Amino acid sequence: MSEIAIRVEGLGKSYQITHATSGYRTLQEDLRALIKRPFSRGSDAPRQETFWALKDISFDVKQGEVLGIIGRNGAGKSTLLKILSRITKPTIGHADIYGRVGSLLEVGTGFHPELTGRENIFLNGAVLGMSRRDIQARFDEIVAFAEVEQFLDTPVKRYSSGMYMRLAFAVAAHMEPEVLVVDEVLAVGDAAFQKKCLGKMSEVAKGGRTVLFVSHNMAAVENLCTRGIVLEQGRVIFEGTQTEAISRYLIRGQENSFSLREHPHRVGTGEVRIVGIEFRDLNGAPLDVIAAGQTIDVYFHYECAQGGYYNPRMRFSLLLKTQTDTPLFLHHNRLTRQSFPHLSEQGAFVCRINRLPLTANIYEITYSLMIAEESYIDYIDNAAQMTVIDGDYFGSGEIPPASFGPFLVEADWFIDDTVQVKDV
Repeated sequence: MSEIAIRVEGLGKSYQITHATSGYRTLQEDLRALIKRPFSRGSDAPRQETFWALKDISFDVKQGEVLGIIGRNGAGKSTLLKILSRITKPTIGHADIYGRVGSLLEVGTGFHPELTGRENIFLNGAVLGMSRRDIQARFDEIVAFAEVEQFLDTPVKRYSSGMYMRLAFAVAAHMEPEVLVVDEVLAVGDAAFQKKCLGKMSEVAKGGRTVLFVSHNMAAVENLCTRGIVLEQGRVIFEGTQTEAISRYLIRGQENSFSLREHPHRVGTGEVRIVGIEFRDLNGAPLDVIAAGQTIDVYFHYECAQGGYYNPRMRFSLLLKTQTDTPLFLHHNRLTRQSFPHLSEQGAFVCRINRLPLTANIYEITYSLMIAEESYIDYIDNAAQMTVIDGDYFGSGEIPPASFGPFLVEADWFIDDTVQVKDV
């Protein structure tokens, strides 16, 4: 048997997008246009455009590999998985899959809403080519995993999205397909369910089956996957280890920088002005988003009005806040006893944040350049935003939900069985 589980060559998928030449019209206007159509020269005809959701995609996946497919929204990830799951036909190219495929792409994909949970389990198993005896052998395990025993004989159209999700994943994972395809749909479930699903996928992968995993959770991709590809605008822009793919995903062009030259709410005397803010990794590559636990450099690009500036009491501060203006932490050069008395005509203040201890969210950056604590040279409130995504902060693949607080704290656990219990 070939060791290749999936082979994709020159795959492409296009759609025809129609652009109407006019806005909404009344019924009377539509009837008038219909009468005039035989005599018109096509000026009112809608304009069509070909959009390529995927173009020239080629890669191989070996048996037993866990491939992470990452990219920004609209990159073509879901379209690729639908083609591999035989839901959508490609426009060009082909994808060969060797083995039975189990897919979990959308909540309830493959379920018949009028059938009960019990009936849908047997229906999905039959679609996967399994015998009734094989399905019955796994039935109890599927129901226990999905935790829907009470509603097993209820039509699934009455299920909540969470119940749908649990049952759909349980069926896809326990029917033992050779290839398991899982989209970002896991984000629908609660934290406990997501942990349970990731554990099951890890078990599936260790069993030698092939997994294609799409997620924006970089901690899960880092720990679950053995390889990764990055999609951008329908093309594969990187293929390599999962760690390299995550780094490539986080790095982007200069779109991440925030220009402040024309900012309307600047305060200060203006001898020195911050004209831009950007985030970089330790190699100097610009970052669009930052993974929790990643070490970053925040660049505050400055220009001096008089060709340079000197003041030994100068202090540069960075304040990080939530989007509701709750302060998280303040840092400035005086805390580390670093001084910048001489500034050249232009340059950058750089703040290195080691192992960024924040959960996934969008945060606001406020900066101030002051003479000690007396007067502002330059200050802008909420000058830039920092987007943080899940990262493998603890090296375990797990990260607390952001709802429990914004900070990640390094700590160690151990048991001391030498102490005596004291009554309080």
